[in-house]
Amino acid sequence: MKFDYRNRHEGGQPFETRNPARPAEIVGAYSDVTDPASVDAILGKARQAQSEWAQVPSVERGDRLVRFLSEVERQVDAIAEAITLEQGKAFKEARNEILKGCAEGKFIAGEAARQQMQSVSSARPQVRNLILRRPRGTIFAICPWNFPAMTPLRKLSPAIAFGNAMVLKPSQFTPAAAFMLEQIAGEFFPEGLLQVMPCPGAFASELTASGRFDGVSFTGSVGIGRKVYQAAATSLIPAQLELGGKNGVIINDTSDLDHCLDQVFAAAFQTGGQRCTSISRVIVNRALHADVVAGLVARASQVRLGDGMDPTTTMGPLCNQAHFKTVQAMTDKAVAEGAQVAAGGKVSNVAGCEHGYFYQPTILDNADASPTASQEEIFGPVLSVMAYDHVDDAISMLNDTEYGLTSSLFSDSHALVQRFLDESRNGMLHVNNGTVPDVNMPFGGMKHSGVGPYSVGASVAAFYTIEQSAYLAW
Repeated sequence: MKFDYRNRHEGGQPFETRNPARPAEIVGAYSDVTDPASVDAILGKARQAQSEWAQVPSVERGDRLVRFLSEVERQVDAIAEAITLEQGKAFKEARNEILKGCAEGKFIAGEAARQQMQSVSSARPQVRNLILRRPRGTIFAICPWNFPAMTPLRKLSPAIAFGNAMVLKPSQFTPAAAFMLEQIAGEFFPEGLLQVMPCPGAFASELTASGRFDGVSFTGSVGIGRKVYQAAATSLIPAQLELGGKNGVIINDTSDLDHCLDQVFAAAFQTGGQRCTSISRVIVNRALHADVVAGLVARASQVRLGDGMDPTTTMGPLCNQAHFKTVQAMTDKAVAEGAQVAAGGKVSNVAGCEHGYFYQPTILDNADASPTASQEEIFGPVLSVMAYDHVDDAISMLNDTEYGLTSSLFSDSHALVQRFLDESRNGMLHVNNGTVPDVNMPFGGMKHSGVGPYSVGASVAAFYTIEQSAYLAW
């Protein structure tokens, strides 16, 4: 056992984490926090720390946040190992996740110093109008298992930069990275400003509804997001929800198909497809259909499944047994509905990783015949391909899901690019590149992919601060 965070609070139920590459291997021991005394203690510390921290000038808050993030970068290998052992992704991907989260945080550290006050013209003489921003208070952050460090960093960085405290609930499958971030934070911020509180999902919803937090930021599935949103409405606190996606790429025409498919394949299969921004649908001009399928199949054959700590591994296992079974079941259902397996579609046995949760990178052709393949978020290494004859059909297919997170277009047609920017019903749009976002750009979606202000870039101020209008007369 590598990580032991038991007995931090009295009365919590113990739970363990296991290596998804070797599920018999226990890698962490923890305990839930559910008893009232422990919750009171956590929230009391958070309130006290936030009151102290809000008095620190924003420039100094940003400087201390940058020093914290620099220390996280210094310890990146240890945190990345914790992620790989509990989540399964390749060690290189785990490192990149942490470093990207730190880069986003360093951008927002400067942004917080620039957005504290705005002068606005007055409609009356001898009156000065100001827009002020104050910290919201104590934020509850509910994080998923697929990005155990980047998602907490994406939430805690703006919270701290804008003068808030944060109580962070990690996933029961991947809590180690969050605890490591909490330990590092203790060197730079007031005690209790950032606290990790594992707890069951139902209890988290009860806490959200209790009115004891000033806002809730959630990343996860649409189904759980609805419950968090309902709980937030009960206590009338703002909610920032970053939910799922069924992201599509239109391949209409391209002067370099290999380059196009390299980007599409990477965007589809990084983290084993367990990313809300993964491309999961390829909507391809019928003239290119056969070449696109052949190119994707060839790339799938080059993937090396294995333990994420093995440097030769290019795709690790799925995170946990329940999710592993769900991906299998949904893929089987898609095939039964009429999708055709062009590659993969099966469990894989990896030497030295007994009973690991490995699923072959899968290409499903004729996916428009299957509602599961074309509409539902499988959240695994499964890429659906469907062909079109007319651009009108491509745009319709792209938008024909309940989700609206991200999308991509590959085309050299200026007119089609402009139409895509006008008509794609997604929060993030990419032209002639995959679905990798920049660290300073707003990150979020529309329809069932998100609610509230976006979670990266300058947009975060709308959630992590309260806006006030001030009128100064003389």
